[in-house]
Amino acid sequence: MNQVFDSYARYYDLLYQDKGYVAEVDYIVSHIRKDAPKAKHILDLGCGTGAHAEHLARMGYTVHGIDMSEEMLARAEARKAELPADVASRLSFGLGDVRTVRAGKIYDVVISLFHVMSYQSSNDDLTAAFNTALTHLSSGGIFLYDYWYAPAVLTQRPEVRVKRLEDEDIKVTRIAEPAMHVNQNLVDVNYTVFIDEKSTGKIEQVCETHKMRYFSLPELECYWQPIFENCGTLGWMTDCAPDMSTWAGFQKLKRI
Repeated sequence: MNQVFDSYARYYDLLYQDKGYVAEVDYIVSHIRKDAPKAKHILDLGCGTGAHAEHLARMGYTVHGIDMSEEMLARAEARKAELPADVASRLSFGLGDVRTVRAGKIYDVVISLFHVMSYQSSNDDLTAAFNTALTHLSSGGIFLYDYWYAPAVLTQRPEVRVKRLEDEDIKVTRIAEPAMHVNQNLVDVNYTVFIDEKSTGKIEQVCETHKMRYFSLPELECYWQPIFENCGTLGWMTDCAPDMSTWAGFQKLKRI
């Protein structure tokens, strides 16, 4: 999987330049202030190129980001190097798998965003990811994550999508072709990406498969109930319960 994200890193920020990172962090922080108002230290599992971590640091939190892709982390470090010194001092990044990493520290908050939990495609993967969050949380600390919500996925159904973007160096065309495995609650999102180097005219083709798991609420409860208390089950970026129109769910859990 890390090889997928190493190739993905090259055009990741371009593809998601329109993603509302600031609004998403504002949303996350609103829940941190509600459920862990004294929190200062955050562990970001699956931090990618560090955009969420950056904005959390700008808001005064100390953030350690973990990712399994060295290329993603290299871009996160490059992002950090461009920040004001006081913001950069609150950021750190490290290589690790959300299923197995042990940072050796305890945090007030653990976050895992952009559907990292839905990348945990097997039962063992999911159990391990929850245990990672638990291991790093202080008593009363909170775990915040988003995920693909099964009722919406099964109602709306994944479809073929094409995305085209460019910057001063490259043009990117990404074709997403999903394949559902309903008996496993999985979607293989098969990406074909064409990267056009403007300076040379060379076109590179990259093929990737992102295996995504979608969850019902009773299913997730089986994993977190013995070790966490539910502080809220919402639709992502809303204050309402998820429904069949809510592709992304958002879960707030407190360590018992």
